Amino acid sequence: MPDQQHRTNPVLRLDRLVRTHGSGATEVHALRGVDLSVHPGELVAVMGPSGSGKSTLLTLAGGLDTPTSGSVLVEGVDITTASRRQLAALRRRSIGYVFQDYNLIPALTAAENVALPLELDGTSARKARRAALAALEEIRLPQLADRFPDEMSGGQQQRVAIARALVGERRLVLADEPTGALDSETGESVLALLRARCDAGAAGILVTHEPRFAAWADRVVFLRDGSVVDETLRSQADSLLHGRAAGL
Repeated sequence: MPDQQHRTNPVLRLDRLVRTHGSGATEVHALRGVDLSVHPGELVAVMGPSGSGKSTLLTLAGGLDTPTSGSVLVEGVDITTASRRQLAALRRRSIGYVFQDYNLIPALTAAENVALPLELDGTSARKARRAALAALEEIRLPQLADRFPDEMSGGQQQRVAIARALVGERRLVLADEPTGALDSETGESVLALLRARCDAGAAGILVTHEPRFAAWADRVVFLRDGSVVDETLRSQADSLLHGRAAGL
């Protein structure tokens, strides 16, 4: 990744992020003072064992949860102190989120699911549908436009969820194991789409346990017990990825 990216303001900045659950003897530290910045054009992979805090990091970065302490800035806006209306608008316009469990709305077709964030932000239904169809074409599933989620396989639902995350001019894409329900070839094509979106100027975080998918990233961050324990650039990553993958 070119050095000049770091001379731009980050799309996402996490400062001393802490998230705890419970209290006293039952207190669990999901994240312990995590610092992370992601710049335009940059894709960061996050790896670590189960329970290391990977998904918690994404939910906080996307404004789906509130940290115990610390700050989350998206395009310079501290979403930990933003009003509910400000946060909702920022999520609709700027943040694309790919969930592990798809989160498609059962009563909407694939095209309607993909178009929904645009319509909620005021885009006309006709223009939103055109954008949704283009996004479905991009993931090679235009034939599913008028199918409902229960008429799709798990892998197809995941790809529709990815189209929904990429539709429009999203500045930040957060992907939580987006290739989990996909075969290897389709998984690689999805990562190529995510990489292309970042190359076009978006910032992205990819949570994955697969070294071959992490290799698409500019940087790889390793979490353990809620803390960042290592970080490496893509140019240095291959040997470290394979060495650490054996212990994840």
